[in-house]
Amino acid sequence: MHTALRITAFTAALAATFGTAYGIGTGLGPVVEDSAPAHRGTHGGTGEGEAGHGGHQGAPAGGLAISEDGYTLDLDTPRVTSGHRTELRFAVRDGGGRPVTAYRREHGKDLHLVLASRDLLTYRHLHPVRDADGTWRTPVDLPRAGDYRVLADFTPARHGAGNLTLGADLAASGSYAPRPLPAPAATAEAGGYQVELSGALRPGKESALRFEVSRGGEPVTDLQPHLGAYGHLVALRAGDLAYLHVHPNGEAGTGPGPAVSFTATAPSGGTYRLFLDFRHGGEVRTAAFTVRAGAAEPRSAPTGRPSRTGAPGAGHGH
Repeated sequence: MHTALRITAFTAALAATFGTAYGIGTGLGPVVEDSAPAHRGTHGGTGEGEAGHGGHQGAPAGGLAISEDGYTLDLDTPRVTSGHRTELRFAVRDGGGRPVTAYRREHGKDLHLVLASRDLLTYRHLHPVRDADGTWRTPVDLPRAGDYRVLADFTPARHGAGNLTLGADLAASGSYAPRPLPAPAATAEAGGYQVELSGALRPGKESALRFEVSRGGEPVTDLQPHLGAYGHLVALRAGDLAYLHVHPNGEAGTGPGPAVSFTATAPSGGTYRLFLDFRHGGEVRTAAFTVRAGAAEPRSAPTGRPSRTGAPGAGHGH
């Protein structure tokens, strides 16, 4: 998979603190509420300090266009009502306007759908189902009114087709009250798990990001496979919601925590929102972090207790 924010991942055995999410039904992925990503991922070897070999440098930011390389995201449900469960419907169309019905599977799925509010406080990672005619559908229940971005990450099965991330706008009606993005912090919590982030994101330069998972002060050393790996990272750039979505290097089956690490290169300075998904006890949870590319590494909370950069709730698997 490709990224404008190139993230090459590796796993290592370490300890510390992890974060928050919940799902909203069958086919729905982890959710972050009122805390507030980028997908074109990489694969490679395992082991601490190893860089991945599947990344693609110089790729344009994903999700900024509704059409690319002859494919168009056709959102059949451009408006929903906040607080109400709605079926979101869409199709991916080729250059002749025909719905695409054949995809190359990536990370166990034909298509990954990310839905995020423009203020990056609400986040969904969804796996919709596809009808025989090429129509995709998934239930959504957005808690807040406002503007959202729908990002479809997929690879057509056509020979020579590359991975694409197409984006379209979605409006959620209701009473809108703007909220600020949480300040950068090194820790996040949800559902009794904690995650601690170490490392800093740097524009135009590789740097290490390490997420360490713990529960009740004890390192979690038995993370469960999730989409073929023990960690899954999505990053969105504040302002335009440029999209990056990556996995740690290495296949699930070795190194199940407590740390998952990535090597990242930000495409620019600015503020990003990172969403790290992990599975434990049969549930997927998401830790959300605000980071500023080029800024100093965030400090942990002085009390030793994680700051609440994620939202309350329990996670559901993809």
